Amino acid sequence: MPKFDLPGIVVIGRNDEGNRVGISVTDEMLRSLTDIRSDATILPPPVLLVEKRLFRGCDVAVVTVQPSDSPPVRYKGAIHVRSGPRRSIATAQEERILNERRRHGDRPFDITPIRNTSVADLNRSLFEHDYLPNAVDPELLKANERTYSERLAATKMIASVEDDRTTILGQLVLGLRPRDFIPGAYVQFLRIAGRELSDPIIDELVIDGRLTEVSARLEDKMRAHIFRRVEIVNRERETRIESYPFEALVQLVRNALMHRDYERTNAPVRVTWFDDRIEILNPGGAFGGVAADNFAQPGVTDYRNPNLAESMRVLGFVQRFGVGIPLARKLLREAGHPQPEFTVTPTQVQVIIRAVSNDESN
Repeated sequence: MPKFDLPGIVVIGRNDEGNRVGISVTDEMLRSLTDIRSDATILPPPVLLVEKRLFRGCDVAVVTVQPSDSPPVRYKGAIHVRSGPRRSIATAQEERILNERRRHGDRPFDITPIRNTSVADLNRSLFEHDYLPNAVDPELLKANERTYSERLAATKMIASVEDDRTTILGQLVLGLRPRDFIPGAYVQFLRIAGRELSDPIIDELVIDGRLTEVSARLEDKMRAHIFRRVEIVNRERETRIESYPFEALVQLVRNALMHRDYERTNAPVRVTWFDDRIEILNPGGAFGGVAADNFAQPGVTDYRNPNLAESMRVLGFVQRFGVGIPLARKLLREAGHPQPEFTVTPTQVQVIIRAVSNDESN
């Protein structure tokens, strides 16, 4: 009898007979193997451990991959299955079996079905014309005759073909009115004229809707509040300086939207813009392998919402997992800002981005 729910192990450096194959196990190789979990070719992102081991006097690389709690898993947009010696692209029936396995197992909250919902609560045009072509290999879309419900189930937007209740993910990505079913699915933006919450509010906005709408409107609002000035270097050259590097802010707010807790709180993501700093408050503390003492360290990642992370990659918000905070740090450093300050508690994560000293009054 086959055994399920056990990790898969890949050994690199020996062939099937146990003989050496002339591969040098270098640090660069180990880093390359580790990057598999963050390069967005496998979705949802896999949980894996890469180690260098000594086997019969020979160095080998050992990759231990934990079973996914949210099948089906796609590689470059396709689902691959193996049955005995056969390896191929999954058929519609095989996809359905994988979805059933997910439904009956312990699943992440982001694919929990929502009561009193149906496919009628999702935007079909957005799914078929924008989302699906980026989520599934285009050649597979041309080759199969799967129904709308089968495609929604395969991408985890509904519970299953037989159960058309929308998932949390389905509402966040495709919902007509996500906040009707997920009260905390919004962002509160405040612009304070001063350095304290008690100072006057000069701009505020509650932003809700689908994830693409929330992100776009929030980014427009932040862009509007960035102060820009021009410094004349000489008659032929001028330099444009922004009070904050826009792309750094984008990375940090998208990180909050991806990792926030949608299950245990109805609080929004809060972006509060003071004269001397910006505070981003994410309702969701450290999760899984990420703790207060290793938060934002290179290579330390975990996913409260692994399927939402997958969808954010499909939507173009993420090109590579685990690089948002390092990129924000780099952009802030290059612009002369202090490094972002993270405060992690069991219930929330706060990041503070401080203005450069000569911009504090802007």
